[in-house]
Amino acid sequence: MNKYELLYIISSSATDEQKEELVKKINSVIESKGGQIEGTEKLGMKKFAYPIDFKSEGYYVLVNFSINPEMIKEINNLMNITDKIVRQMFVKK
Repeated sequence: MNKYELLYIISSSATDEQKEELVKKINSVIESKGGQIEGTEKLGMKKFAYPIDFKSEGYYVLVNFSINPEMIKEINNLMNITDKIVRQMFVKK
């Protein structure tokens, strides 16, 4: 299992409850694929360097976890079709 860092941005139009549900959903998806979450850090609202989908800010979340490399593509595909996620980035540590 490799260690990864996932940074994703939740749309600023999401309510606080939706943000919490989305964070729990992403963490549970990682765990269901055989991953082990080492930490989740909610960085809060931050301004974008340039507008994304006509919005200028978003809610940033950073997750550190270990998982088999084959599962990264599946998690990425799931995040691509999730409505409130604006962007995501996986980095291998």
